[in-house]
Amino acid sequence: MADESSATSHLSVAMTTQEIDRMQTTVVTSLMSSAFAGYASDFYMRLAVVFIGVVGTAGNGLVLYALFASKQHKKHVLIVNQNILDLFSSFFLSVTFGVQMFNIRLSGELGHWLCVMLLSELFIWCFTNGSMINLAIVTIDRYLMVVHPMFSKRWLRPWVIYSACALSWFVGILWAMLSVFYSTKVIDGFCVTFDFDDDVADIAQNIAYIVLFCFIILAIFIFCYWRILLVIRRQARVMASHSAAGPSNASQAQSHRIQSNVIKTMILVSALFAITWLPLNIYSLLGTVELISFLSFFDSRFYTILCIAFLYTAINPFIYATKFNPVKKILLEMIPCKKTPVEPTGAIPRTANRRPAQDQERY
Repeated sequence: MADESSATSHLSVAMTTQEIDRMQTTVVTSLMSSAFAGYASDFYMRLAVVFIGVVGTAGNGLVLYALFASKQHKKHVLIVNQNILDLFSSFFLSVTFGVQMFNIRLSGELGHWLCVMLLSELFIWCFTNGSMINLAIVTIDRYLMVVHPMFSKRWLRPWVIYSACALSWFVGILWAMLSVFYSTKVIDGFCVTFDFDDDVADIAQNIAYIVLFCFIILAIFIFCYWRILLVIRRQARVMASHSAAGPSNASQAQSHRIQSNVIKTMILVSALFAITWLPLNIYSLLGTVELISFLSFFDSRFYTILCIAFLYTAINPFIYATKFNPVKKILLEMIPCKKTPVEPTGAIPRTANRRPAQDQERY
């Protein structure tokens, strides 16, 4: 009887041990599968960011070529500066996230500088921040030209425009460098960015960034373009009432149409900026002040919102390509299958029927 009891106890212990081992194996397998799924999701999201960077680089490069080829770069210095900043931002976006996908283990002085200069996304945010500042400067420039034309003609000299371009580069680079150099470190062979030792400094830096590079810029967009649209509507009514006047008013109407087209283009660019960047800034703000506990800056949700934000630099050049007629003309001429029509013998040259050059340059 005792032997049977002992055998039963040994059997129950063995079964219990097997069940525990089976449960441990199940837990480990589940953790490994979830970790693999998270890694795979993170990999594909980073790959999507790389693809967005490649598209943005190609698009901004083509628009810049068209701006210079159509001789528009001297007329729209701020827009050229905008595309240059977006070009560099897109290029370093693809390079940085492409290198991050390899999960390189860092060590020594070389690893530290690789972390600070590349893996920390320093160059991405240098040019992205500059692009945001420059977009606000373009908005203020259009506001002064339309709402306060006399002040604009008197004070907006070329040196002021070039100084404004330099200011966008200076502010963007300075903010990114101070944030990255102060908060970047190598921990266990991996690059960790925006890891502030002081929680108060972390919260203050994030809130200041969101206020400066999001909310203030959005407020500039709303105020300036609201006033611009009011003035344009009033000018349109005046032009309509004098539509039967002489050629001088016709030239003024033509200039008004060109100006309106430029402003419509910049409104689209600004609206795209608000739509793509606002979700990321709100997500970062909620995560910084910890109003929602489950928000993370290292999961698929964050990378999805990040992809949406960087779509701005990829879509932005296509707005210029479709709205600026000189740019669109140059890009259409680059299509190899586009044929130039051959005029029949004895036909009247088309140059005699062409419109004036100023009518063809509609933005």
